[in-house]
Amino acid sequence: MSGERLRNFIGGEYTDAKDGRTLEVVDPSTGEAYAEAPVSGAEDVDAAFRAAAEAFPAWRDATPGERSLAMLRFADAVEARGRELVEAESRDTGKPVQLTMEEELPPMVDNLRFFAGASRVLEGKATGEYLADHTSSIRREPIGVCAQVTPWNYPMMMAVWKIGPALATGNTVVLKPSETTPVSTLMLAEIAAEFLPPGVFNVICGDRGTGRALVEHPTPQMVSITGSVRAGMEVAASAAKDLKKVHLELGGKAPVVVFDDADVESAAQGIAEAGYFNAGQDCTAATRVLVADRLHDEFTAALTEAARGTVVGPPSNTDAFYGPVNSAAQLERVQGFIDRVPGHAEVLTGGTRSGDTGFFFEPTVVGGLRQDDEIVQNEVFGPVITVQRFSDEAQAIEWANGVRYGLAASVWTQNHGRAMRMSKALDFGAVWVNTHIPFVSEMPHGGFKHSGYGKDMSMYGIEDYTRVKHVMHYIGA
Repeated sequence: MSGERLRNFIGGEYTDAKDGRTLEVVDPSTGEAYAEAPVSGAEDVDAAFRAAAEAFPAWRDATPGERSLAMLRFADAVEARGRELVEAESRDTGKPVQLTMEEELPPMVDNLRFFAGASRVLEGKATGEYLADHTSSIRREPIGVCAQVTPWNYPMMMAVWKIGPALATGNTVVLKPSETTPVSTLMLAEIAAEFLPPGVFNVICGDRGTGRALVEHPTPQMVSITGSVRAGMEVAASAAKDLKKVHLELGGKAPVVVFDDADVESAAQGIAEAGYFNAGQDCTAATRVLVADRLHDEFTAALTEAARGTVVGPPSNTDAFYGPVNSAAQLERVQGFIDRVPGHAEVLTGGTRSGDTGFFFEPTVVGGLRQDDEIVQNEVFGPVITVQRFSDEAQAIEWANGVRYGLAASVWTQNHGRAMRMSKALDFGAVWVNTHIPFVSEMPHGGFKHSGYGKDMSMYGIEDYTRVKHVMHYIGA
């Protein structure tokens, strides 16, 4: 890559943007700009889609084995250059380097390898004679050129979640990373170019206008975005004009339901870790806790103590559990939620910026909240955990489901029957029991309601990036 001056990656090589506009890329742990990224315009978007369209026929027609081998080699190279990728990711996001090496890099590599293998075992209905003298069969085909937009909270991992199923099934991609965190995605494209034909995987930098141009362009047959509810609604509305297929992974407000038979210390520590990981900038973060009345005070005290023991620091701090939030704007957003906490609630710990340099925010617990409070209903996307008290299972279900999001939830109980009832009743795309936030490549991730539609990872992700064709032969004499 070209150091402090970033460039788009189109057709297998770095290229200068035609537009000429740039944006500063800021290190959130210092608040200082360290690079400039292009703001790609219509000409750049055209060039990227032209490259993807030209590459599509040959990549589509490659055998699953050929695509799988290329993806496996790509995964091996990502693993081999893992330290370099993570250091770039940490500079863009402020994530602790060692924690990111341990917690994010291995699942990314595994995800690429999973999709490399999964592409060889696509499924369809059995070929047969469902009508006399006619044989029917199913073809599962790539959709075509895909436009993808990734967020700033997990730039590299979300890029892998997007490109893994798309490339493995024979699609080609134009991907736009967030304007605040483009570096690791550009590096992924550079690495992939060693193993994929030119134009199969293209990355363009830019702002919201660039993303809008991506979605509105006539070439892509599918648009996939991980981002805010607002962005998802805009993408869905825009794509509808051209009847593009849409895949949306949007916001979340995960309920964490703690019953009175839960192990207090274990639950408090696990929930603190799942709430503060990545500075709470995770759509599945365990940030909305509902505690049974009898356990409320003891649990809240334990959670507050766990929060106070959570270390915040820059990427180089090996003891840090999380780093800064993404930007000055995000820091202001998080602080705004705290400043607007109603009088009946109480900030039990944290609630303020940490230090004078960078965009760090203290691990925060807010108690005494009601179901209709702003901080309960809306996604903070920061290191803030709220606590509510519930009286019985019915109220826990009502309050857990009583938000517009439907991405993830967890239940903490020793009662197997209750865990099964709650798993059924919770209106969320993933439900964990006595844990929160683990993912595996074999299982799907995706939500309901305002959290979007479509699945990342798993064979369900493969299905989202393919189309089904029925072929019927007349075989009569």
